[in-house]
Amino acid sequence: MAGELGNERDDGRNTNDFSDELSELTGSRRRWRITARLDELFRSISLYAVPAAIMLLSGIVLMFQESQYAVRGATPVSFQAQGDLPATFNPPMAQGALERAPLVQQFSTHLSEAPVWFRFSVPPVGGQERTVIEFPSRHAQTLACWRSPDTPAIGRADRSDVSGAIRMSKAGFAIDLGHLVEPVTLLCQGTFSGPAHLSLVAWAAPELSISEKEFHRSNGLLEGGLLTLSAFVLVTAIINKEWLYVLFAAWLIGNLRLAANSLGADTQWLERAIPMEWDALVRKATFAIYYVLTYSLFTQLFKKELRLIGLRWMVMVLQWAGVVLCCAAIALPYAHFIPVLWAVAALGIVIVLVLLVRILVLTRSRVAVWYSASLAIVLFATFSEVIAAAFNARALSSALNSVTAALFSSLMAALAIAEQMRLEHKGKLEAQTELRNAYDVTPVGLFTLNDQGVFVRGNAALHTMLGIPNTEGRTFRWDQYFGQSTWRMLLDVAQHSDESELEILSLPRDDGRISRYLVKAIFSDGRIEGSLQDITERARTMEQLRYLAENDPLTGVSNRRGIEKSLGEAIRTLSDARPAALAYLDLDRFKLVNDLFGHAAGDEVLRQACDRMRARLSTEQSVGRTGGDEFIVVFRDATIKEAAAVARRLVDAIAGEPYQIGERAFQVRASAGVIELTTDMRVPDAISSADRACREAKKSRRELVVYERGAAAFRERLAELRLIDALDAGLTPNTLFLEMQPIMEMASPGDSLNFEVLLRMRDSDGNIVPASRIISAAEENGTIGMIDKWVLTNTLAWIDTHRDQLSKTRFVCVNLSGASLNDEHFVRDIFATLAAHERSVGLLCIEITETVALHDLDNTRRFVDRIHQLGGRIALDDFGAGFSSFSYLKDLAVDAIKIDGAFVKSMAAHPANLAIVEAIVALAKNLGIRSVAEWVEDAATLEALSELGVDYVQGFLIARPQTPEAILAADSAASFIRDPQLATLLGELEQSFYRSPGNRSALH
Repeated sequence: MAGELGNERDDGRNTNDFSDELSELTGSRRRWRITARLDELFRSISLYAVPAAIMLLSGIVLMFQESQYAVRGATPVSFQAQGDLPATFNPPMAQGALERAPLVQQFSTHLSEAPVWFRFSVPPVGGQERTVIEFPSRHAQTLACWRSPDTPAIGRADRSDVSGAIRMSKAGFAIDLGHLVEPVTLLCQGTFSGPAHLSLVAWAAPELSISEKEFHRSNGLLEGGLLTLSAFVLVTAIINKEWLYVLFAAWLIGNLRLAANSLGADTQWLERAIPMEWDALVRKATFAIYYVLTYSLFTQLFKKELRLIGLRWMVMVLQWAGVVLCCAAIALPYAHFIPVLWAVAALGIVIVLVLLVRILVLTRSRVAVWYSASLAIVLFATFSEVIAAAFNARALSSALNSVTAALFSSLMAALAIAEQMRLEHKGKLEAQTELRNAYDVTPVGLFTLNDQGVFVRGNAALHTMLGIPNTEGRTFRWDQYFGQSTWRMLLDVAQHSDESELEILSLPRDDGRISRYLVKAIFSDGRIEGSLQDITERARTMEQLRYLAENDPLTGVSNRRGIEKSLGEAIRTLSDARPAALAYLDLDRFKLVNDLFGHAAGDEVLRQACDRMRARLSTEQSVGRTGGDEFIVVFRDATIKEAAAVARRLVDAIAGEPYQIGERAFQVRASAGVIELTTDMRVPDAISSADRACREAKKSRRELVVYERGAAAFRERLAELRLIDALDAGLTPNTLFLEMQPIMEMASPGDSLNFEVLLRMRDSDGNIVPASRIISAAEENGTIGMIDKWVLTNTLAWIDTHRDQLSKTRFVCVNLSGASLNDEHFVRDIFATLAAHERSVGLLCIEITETVALHDLDNTRRFVDRIHQLGGRIALDDFGAGFSSFSYLKDLAVDAIKIDGAFVKSMAAHPANLAIVEAIVALAKNLGIRSVAEWVEDAATLEALSELGVDYVQGFLIARPQTPEAILAADSAASFIRDPQLATLLGELEQSFYRSPGNRSALH
């Protein structure tokens, strides 16, 4: 029973404990609710009740409570004034002049700075108090007053000093007349600066004292309010690093100074007086700088809107108006500066209003609304003062004084800035939201790691890539997915390497799959921020692309890139113990298969041909396709004889059996060239030499040509390569030289010495190499432009040197290849070379072939025009060979045409060629173009050409190519003719030529 009881007591204690805990929890919740409600109440009172009460009480006080600074008893005083009296007038003289002046209550100086004399009578207005006369003009500079013209002045004052009964008062001066019992007449002289309006007010001394206190209070309110606002904006600008707010702070200071000028308190700054001699300069600077600040603030605040609405010219007018105002402030005296200020201010007001209206209409910008309100207040107050100053009228509104205008306009501008800040903040929040959304939805895995490799943050794509479960409270480490070594590598790259990109492999997953990832990471604030991209498929694709980059997709053998790589490796490993060779194969009649049966049949032939070749090659021998029907075979560890034997088997295998394509069978043969590789060979040179051997085999129908080391073909090729290397290096090859073939004028053979420059080359034995071989090699290796440049440069230099000895030379022909003329870099170099030889360009006649000219007619036309501008001439070479139409000649301003020698050489034997030459000559004459006949080799041809009216002839009949020295020694092109009978014939032809009409012009 005791155990049971004990148990009952324990149960009772547990029940009581639970009740206590429940009561404590309930009380805690009640206290929390009371605290929350009190917080809400205090917040509502602070945000709504207190501001509303302040506004309500302020309105009641303003409406029903009289101001502490209310004044009564200010009495305007009428006076007589003269502002055009001579400077020599003294008080008695001025007294006499003023007797005829009418009584007025206001007198305008009209910007004059001459002394103003005025006289007035003062009635007693103070009762038992002293009577004080206020001169309220803020433009007053000096003041002196006399009770009688014959007595000393009772007081004098200027902006820096006062004496006697005159003292400073508000923006102007005041004179204390003491206790008056009867009216007193005073004579005064004052000087003024700016748009001054003289007026007088009689006060009882206590009332004026109240008015002065109100003035200083307003000034203090103005300075304190705007300086505090400016300081707040400046601090905000520094914290937020916003230059716009710095500009706004400066504009607020300008607004303060402008309001102080309107109030008449701009003669001091921070309770310190500004020297009187600085007043005019400070005021001019204030207006000019305020204009510049307002322009800058306006254009910066509405930069986007101004671009949107256009009207750029208006903004430029505003800008230049500011320049005019600043120049006027520097150069003009204050009296002349004021009209410029009024004009610029009026123009600026109109333009800004137009721009603001346009902005409001198009953008509905709340920033523009607040700024418009600010500008409206400033402009209204300023306009009121300008009207009052310019037309001697009262201000439009006394309620909107300088202080309220400055404060309210600054407040409105601050609201405009605040609205822009709100919009910028809103834009930043939207950008952050977009960034967060982009972070969450981007397909690239984004992550943040701490310095221990623990994932701090990751987007959905990262979780999907790595299979990270969305489990709260669990941590996941980098090395769980990529291993510890990869973590160390990532940390090192992120911290120390400029290249923060890394390719890594994942650890095997449960299904055994390993993925490849691209990681980009940076180390910032103790964390690694990075991205993870799954590039597994891309890596597979890259492997496939690498295969395709070095293999021909059609045949499966290496492509040019792949076989050149194999060739380069073979040359690098070449030695006496490991010889190597190269074969170049070309399928014969393959183009016929494509043309007759289509490319599908041709592709199948290529595949079968490659299969046949691969079946006969060992692992040390590789084949590659370099062109449509061209192949290269690299033989490693093979002598030239062994390579030639294999090449013979390849040629036989290709031609041995017909190619069966469907129901058709094709017979295809091949030609091959085999060369022995040497250690000093370059890959392109080796391929070029093998290609040359293959072309020789095809041309000679031998099927196979072999070049062993030391063969003559190698020596010739070596000479060509040396020439090309020298040109590549910018050197002048000593094997190149120039010859010149005379061109004789038919009209007067003995009067001119014209010629064509020809390129020549000597081999190592001193024999002349045909120019066609030089040009062919250069065109194959892409160095023909260098050769053309060498020829042209040396020709021009030679002409420069011997210009005085070439008095009978009318033109010198130089041939340029088509490949050079289609090279923009070469053309630029040529024009630069011609410009450097201005003295010789006039003799130069550049020959271009008809085929090249027609290849790109627009480009050719531009080239011809540029040559003409530099003073040179153009001739069409090989004219008539392969043309389809003469219509282009009317659009191409060439100077001469050189008739293709194939027509000229055989014209005597073939009437058709004679007719063609006759047509070309007639066409040239009709177009005003000179004609030149090449390959003239016999007298009959020369006589026929004379009858046709050809202008010039060139060929072995006249002269073979000559040395430059022989050209300089000759008197004319006819000087080279040694045959007396030919000389006699030339004389007869010359007379006959001159008797024929239209044959007396030359190429000048």
